[in-house]
Amino acid sequence: MKIPIDLKTGEVASEKKEDIIVGIDLGTTNSLIAYIKEGEPVTIKSGAGKNALVPSVIHFDAEGAVVVGDTARDRLITDPSNTIFSVKRLMGRSYDDVSHLRHLLGYEIIDGDTASLVKVKVQGRFYTPIELSAQILRSLKQLAENDLGKPISKAVITVPAYFNDAQRQATRDAGKLAGLDVLRIVNEPTAASLAYGIGLDRQQHMNIAVYDLGGGTFDISILRLEDGIFDVLSTHGDTSLGGDDIDRSIVEHWFKTYGFDLATIGKDAAKGQEIRLLAEKAKKHLSSHETYTNSILGREITLSRADFEKLAAPLIQRTLESCRHALVDSGLKASELDKIILVGGSTRIPLIKSELKNLFGLDPDDNLDPDEVVALGAAVQADILAGNRKDILLLDVTPLSLGIETVGGLMDVIIPRNSKVPGRAGRKYTTSVDGQTSLRVSVFQGERDLVADNRKLGEFTLRNIPPMPAGMPKLEVHFVLDADGILTVKAMEERSGTQATVEIRSAYGISEEEMSRMLIDSIRHAEQDLKMRALLESRNEAANISLSTDRFIRQHTDQLTENEIITLEKLNQNLKEKCKGDLRDDIESAMKELNDYSAPIAHRMLDISINKALKGQKI
Repeated sequence: MKIPIDLKTGEVASEKKEDIIVGIDLGTTNSLIAYIKEGEPVTIKSGAGKNALVPSVIHFDAEGAVVVGDTARDRLITDPSNTIFSVKRLMGRSYDDVSHLRHLLGYEIIDGDTASLVKVKVQGRFYTPIELSAQILRSLKQLAENDLGKPISKAVITVPAYFNDAQRQATRDAGKLAGLDVLRIVNEPTAASLAYGIGLDRQQHMNIAVYDLGGGTFDISILRLEDGIFDVLSTHGDTSLGGDDIDRSIVEHWFKTYGFDLATIGKDAAKGQEIRLLAEKAKKHLSSHETYTNSILGREITLSRADFEKLAAPLIQRTLESCRHALVDSGLKASELDKIILVGGSTRIPLIKSELKNLFGLDPDDNLDPDEVVALGAAVQADILAGNRKDILLLDVTPLSLGIETVGGLMDVIIPRNSKVPGRAGRKYTTSVDGQTSLRVSVFQGERDLVADNRKLGEFTLRNIPPMPAGMPKLEVHFVLDADGILTVKAMEERSGTQATVEIRSAYGISEEEMSRMLIDSIRHAEQDLKMRALLESRNEAANISLSTDRFIRQHTDQLTENEIITLEKLNQNLKEKCKGDLRDDIESAMKELNDYSAPIAHRMLDISINKALKGQKI
């Protein structure tokens, strides 16, 4: 038996307490942070200790200082172009995925390359959604440290059940950049169920529906709980339907009813944000009152609950249609559900509760605050990971991330750390050079963004790839991790069927000390790593655009004017020069300048090609 002694006093020292692991709900509209206090999950309140909700809003002032939360939210009206909201909608998404949201945002999103992640331009700088989300997480971390009086370094972060691998990895990267060791990414419906105590008894067997109407997204998840393990039977929803859309229906009603000049207000981003925030207040007020009254642009406006429900009904019906789809996909009948859990502030609307009861035949459970329930559940999951609930079984997980080396020496994670074992995952790639006939696959383990900082496990070469133009081959790399920790890596070119496989037995051949050092290094160097990754990714993207531009000029010399050729070559040369430097924003600006100039020319060339192809044809 070991007895700790305080060498300064000579007295028996109290047992060192383990680090607190926090649970974080990184939301579209608001975010929260929670922990276990005296055995119960509690959220940490901000400001005067009255509100646990931290608005997921980031403001950049003229000096470059960053503020998050209520103060930033106020700037949505006074400085909308430098105030970022709804970042969660952009996580792990390309510009094409989110371009339809452009007119709803007061800030500029950038179309760099349809295959890359969307970027946000603020005051001449280019930010990724990962960097912006890290600002929110850093603010929550600081809030918890101020409240608890101790450093916070470990967290569980929740994501929607429908989030894909790229979105989950982006969330994990944001946590790392904020200085957090993200122990687990947990589905929001699973977290909500844990908050209600569901799953803490391993003998419990239940079917649960989690109805989650957040600010920007809606999803319904049907879960089955067996032997302490949650199985997502089905999920359905709409990533562009949320409480914000209900607010927008109120705004449109006011415009129509009171004859406001939409063209004039539409050009005034500040005034638009003011009306949007007023509509949100009306929605909240009408959940517990019959009438809302206020003034806009000097005019008194009113909205009754009856009129509000008429406005909200079509949107609520869309959520109910998703519920029906999810129920069919789950293979269950409504009568087989044991509980309906409500998540998201908009579920306070009485019409939603009554419609859900009509659909499922059950009274929805809203005993816990729907705004806080996901964060509370994340804290319960964190408590389980901390080992404080000995009766809960945790499946074995991978201790470090597994991935391969990609262009520029970057680590592309295929199986993230803390993934369930056994497990499998795959990614699709292509070639970067015309006529490439082989592909070297180098497998690495670690948490750093550059493979040079990670541990190499092995490599092999996929040969006999049919020579094709760059970007044409379809290469799939698949990782299979068995229960014994043996990693099998398979690479295949789908068009030809060419494949190669290697078995790597050293996936877990690493000491606890070395593992700890690698994790600590990943946190310590997170900002440096992210900047280097972003620079290398921008260089890679720029190199592809530059090659495409050279090819475009060669192919269309006859159709291009002399001035267009000179300008394209000049802009392309500028891009190449910027790539030699270490300033990512300069590279991004040069790419944007070249893309903006070349896009209309490319469209013209496409029209010429189509006209040639259709000449003499009858449609």
